[in-house]
Amino acid sequence: MSTATSEQAPRGVTTWGPLRTVSFILVTSLAGALLVGGAAFAALTFVVGPGGLAGPGGLAGLGGTDGSGVRADGSIEGVRTFEGLTNRHQDEPVDYAQHPPVGGDHLAVWQDCGFYDAPVVTEAAVHSLEHGAVWLTYDPDLGPEQVERLQQLAASNPYLLVSPVRDLPSPLVASAWGLQLQLDDVADPRLPAFLVAYQQGPQNPEPGAPCSGGLAGTASQLSQV
Repeated sequence: MSTATSEQAPRGVTTWGPLRTVSFILVTSLAGALLVGGAAFAALTFVVGPGGLAGPGGLAGLGGTDGSGVRADGSIEGVRTFEGLTNRHQDEPVDYAQHPPVGGDHLAVWQDCGFYDAPVVTEAAVHSLEHGAVWLTYDPDLGPEQVERLQQLAASNPYLLVSPVRDLPSPLVASAWGLQLQLDDVADPRLPAFLVAYQQGPQNPEPGAPCSGGLAGTASQLSQV
């Protein structure tokens, strides 16, 4: 059974040191400057990974609001961590303790990263988390402007999976393996910090595993095959 701990420092910061924290603050500050008067996201790409700016993995094409949402110690406000997650392959539906899930047993095939306008197979999405993806779930009633921004994010981040999920605890929920952040708006500055920390971050059990070449359809489409 998984256990939850509230607002712990991202393990990416602990593993990668001060450069990682500087990268968080730099990226979220620059991203915040791009969003003026609620304008659409600017076409600017950041790539931040274990080596800092220009490292592998990271964030691309995201705007934000004033304030980084990252504390001086590198922790992201509101992030919850979950431990004791299993990662066995199985074909049956899984009853996850979290909604949406942050890890656990899953299908043997993963969900391709990208944007989906209908629900995907949950157990396949959890496999994507195991491969280092961030799963950004959104309320199906989210406004079209915010959904368009999510599409832009998914198009420029190869380890980002975006799909609608009903009965979320907040309009948006960002999940990585063992980690979760509830958000009210796509412009929340904590979202870029979360993506920088956990897309192909050190928390995933299978670093370097793909987020393509798996299931490319929605749950409804796949059920008709």
